[in-house]
Order: sequence, then C-alpha cells, then structure tokens
Amino acid sequence: MKRSFSIWLGFALCLAVVLAAMGWISLSAVRSDRAESDARRQAVLEDKVRLALWRIDSALAPMLAQESARSNFVNQALNPPSYVLLYFQVGPDGAFTSPQALAGPVGAAPNPERVNPERVEKARTLLNQLAAAVDRQKLLALLPRQPVSPAAESLTVVAPSPEQRIANRDRRANFQQRGQDAADYNFRNETIQQNLLNANTMLQSQAMQPPPPGGRDAALISAGGSGVLMTPLWIGEQLVLARRITSGGREYVQGCLLDWPAIKSSMLETIEDLLPGADLEPAPGASAAGEPRMLAALPVRIVHRAVAEGGDGGAFSALALSLAVAWTCVLLAAAAVAGLLWGVMRLSERRAAFVSAVTHELRTPLTTFQMYAEMLAEGMVPDAEQQRRYLQTLRGEALRLTHLVENVLAYARLERGRIDGRVESLAVEDLLGRVQGRLAAHAEQAGMELLVDLGAEAAAVMVRANPSAVEQVLFNLVDNVCKYASAATDRRILVTARRCAGGAEVCVRDHGPGIAAAARRRLFRSFSKSVEEAAHSAPGIGLGLALSRRLARDMGGDLRLDPGVHDGACFVLSLSRQ
Repeated sequence: MKRSFSIWLGFALCLAVVLAAMGWISLSAVRSDRAESDARRQAVLEDKVRLALWRIDSALAPMLAQESARSNFVNQALNPPSYVLLYFQVGPDGAFTSPQALAGPVGAAPNPERVNPERVEKARTLLNQLAAAVDRQKLLALLPRQPVSPAAESLTVVAPSPEQRIANRDRRANFQQRGQDAADYNFRNETIQQNLLNANTMLQSQAMQPPPPGGRDAALISAGGSGVLMTPLWIGEQLVLARRITSGGREYVQGCLLDWPAIKSSMLETIEDLLPGADLEPAPGASAAGEPRMLAALPVRIVHRAVAEGGDGGAFSALALSLAVAWTCVLLAAAAVAGLLWGVMRLSERRAAFVSAVTHELRTPLTTFQMYAEMLAEGMVPDAEQQRRYLQTLRGEALRLTHLVENVLAYARLERGRIDGRVESLAVEDLLGRVQGRLAAHAEQAGMELLVDLGAEAAAVMVRANPSAVEQVLFNLVDNVCKYASAATDRRILVTARRCAGGAEVCVRDHGPGIAAAARRRLFRSFSKSVEEAAHSAPGIGLGLALSRRLARDMGGDLRLDPGVHDGACFVLSLSRQ
C-alpha cells in the first residue's frame, strides 16, 4: 500500500508540473493572441468609424455651405429644402418671425395660390415652439462673432497660405501627442470650414437681391451679405443652424430649423455597410476636438458598441486550435500513462494476492496430507474406523484442491479468451438435471440438504447455455453456501427456477448470515480476499464468484446478488432465451 501510494504521488507531482507549465504557456499565448486580436478588431473598427465620419461630414458639408451661402430666406419660404423644417429670424426686439409662418391671412399673401394653409399652420406651430424654447439673448450667447469684410476676402477659392501650410505640418507632427481622434476631427473640421468660406466668398460676387417690398416678410434681412457662417446648435431636442447678422447698425439672428430625424436616417443609410449597428446621438455640450467619434459638421457623435467582425479570422484562431490539439495530446498521454500505471499496479497486486491466497489455500491441505499420510504409513492409526475417517478427510482435501485448481485453470482460460465447451439450446429442466446429482452430493458431504424446485413454466423454457459452465457456476455457489452457511440453523439450500422476459433465472438461496454491505461492493472482484481474510474465514481465494460471473456473461447471461433477500443470501443466474 505504501509503495502504491509513493508511485501515485510521484506520478501526480510530475503531472502537476507538466500541466502547470502547459497552463502557463497556454495562458500567456492566449492573452497575447487575444490582445493582438482585440487590437486588430479595434483598429478595423476605428478605421470604419473614421471612414463613416468622413462620409457623413462630406454629405453634410454641401448642406451647411448651401445654407451659409443662401442669398435670402424669402425666396425659399414656400419651397424649403427637404432637410429644413422652418426658416426663422430673431429681431433686435426678440420677436421670432418666419417667411413660412405668414403673419396675416393666407389670402392676403403674395401669390396665395402657391401657399399651402397646412404648411403655414405647421410653420406657425414650429415657430411658437422655438420661441418658447429659446430667447434672443441665449441664442446670441451661443453664436460666435465672425464678421467677414467683403473687401478683405478674395473672390476666388481660398487656398492655404504658406504660414497655414507650416501650421498644418506642425499639427501633423504633433499627431501622436494629440491623439488620432482629435487630429482626424481637426482635419475634417478645417476641410469643412474651408469649403464654407469658399462658398461664402463666391457668393459675395453675386448681386445682392433686395428684400421684397411691403408686408411683414420685408423685415427679413438678406442672408449672405453679412459673410457670417452658420453655426449648428442644439436647442432642446431640435437641431438649428443660426448666425448673427448686422444690418443698419442692428443685430439680428437668422437661421433654420433642421429635420434632425430625416437627416439622421439619411446619414445612417450612408454608413450602413460600414457600421450596421451604429447610431447618431446629439452632443450639445461636448468639446468637439476632445470627444471621440465626433462629427465636424454637426454637434453629433457616432455611437457604435458592436465589435467589428472579421478581425480575428474566424471563430477559432490558429493558436487556439494548436493549443487545443496540444492539450488533447497531453491529456491523452497523461491518461494513457495513468491507465498503464494503474493496470500494471493492479496486475501486480492481483498477482501478489493470487500467490498469497493460493499459497495459503495449498498449505492447509498439503499439511493435512503430509500429517495423515505419515500417520497411516507408520501404522500410528491401528483403529479401522479412525483410518476410514482419515481417508475421508484426505479425499475431501483432494476434492477441495481439485476444485481450486479447476477454478484457477478456468479463470486462466477466460483470461486468454479460450472457453471450454460450446453453447447449446436445451430446457431448464434438462440443464439442472445434469448437475443436480453432483450438487446434492457436495451439499450432503457438508451436512446440508439441496432442494430443487422447478415450476412448470420455467422447466420448459428453452435457453442457450454451456452445460459445463452452468455446472461450474452452480457448484461454486453451492460450495460457498457449504462454507459460509454451515453454522445456520436452517441447513437447506434452495435451487429454484423462474421464467423471465429474457429467458429464465436460476436462484441459489441459503439461510446463513448473509453478506455485509461492505463486502457486496467487491463481491465479484477477482482475488478479492486478502491473506488475512483467508486466514480468518472459510477456505477460498476469492475467485469463485468472479469466475462464475465471467462464465455467465460469456454465455449471454449474468450472475448477480438479489438485494431484496436479507435472511441469508440469494444469487440469481440469468440465462438467455433460445
């Protein structure tokens, strides 16, 4: 036992070292591969986000340029672009007006046939909502002062100056320090602002259109002449483009209310192939250059929480597959070594147990043979009756040795895969009739009585069995009863047969002390009886029941202990139907 423990302890320590090393290597490799894979996926995602930002800003730039360069709002009052819900102007007195929300009756408007009353009513509602959400002072505080002198601007497309090129080069040199998101945003913002300035500059070459005379709409100031660019703002949940303009020494706020849901839907369609799960959310208070994924055209950011697909090259990387194969090989090798070690140790223990048990079983009858033979040979037993008893004892020991040798030889043949005899088809009655005489004689020698009870149904059942194997199984069972139940008050051995679904069952029952629960777990193990147990129990080497079960299963049947019997023991031999 101590030697077995030392062997298993050494194996466990070696296996633990190997598994720990493999685990550390695998964990390090997986972490490195995961970090690399995450970096690749993140790089792919950021590239897609930057491309999406460029697409959206490029799509929005013409709209901003068009609204910043619009000559006046009156001409667009009745037919605004699809993305504009309402043009408005806030005068010095704080009053909100709009060319779409007519002040008087629809019939009094110029060209009343072109006026849609429903649109006018909708425009008035929007104007009232806007006036309730923000006042003039708040708008002025949000809008920058960007006066552009017409005389100071060229009428051609503005190109970067040498100083600006140097500044741009310095900004690109500081790219790593500022971060890629901020640099990308600044570049997009500069591009959009440059386009807006160019559009505004070209507009200055056009003749200014005077406001239409008469009516409240005449109070609307011409756009574009001031040279001020539109600034996007969030007023609550409404997106507005607005600017300061000065006319006649008085300051106005002019702008338009955008259809943000429509713009959002259109922009998401443009990036559907890049970021299918993306969304656009307002960012009214965000620092544009410092916030990631910010648009340059509008105070809006891209929200995308899904992981970009296709960055890791499949569900299983080559490293994961390699590690899986390596771990499988290591575990299979460990299992094989453990199985081999267990088999060798079990075989060694079985051999040792077999040698010890057989040696013990042989010593007692050989001692009896030697002693009785010497006494009889030297004439130390003159009494004829006593001589007869000695001879009977010698014959019993000889039969015991013969039975022991038969069991060992039969077990050896089974281990080599050789089975004596052949399986026949015969009735249960005929099968038990062949072995009943030998079983009864053996029981009688032990001072016990064998009773055979075959029911009419069970006796006629045809089964497949090897008669010699059945005889050896039943003899082993009866022999065990004779050894372990010899002290029982009821000395009957009951052999019964009953019909079952698969064929027939032969039961051998005694009324002895029964079998303890601890012994039942190893009842059918080979050489389960140790030397100490053999010395303090009935003769035997713990091979009979293991051999009997093997013989029964080789015939297609089985041998088991009936757990329902507590007064003694009952073994059930199952035989398959023909």
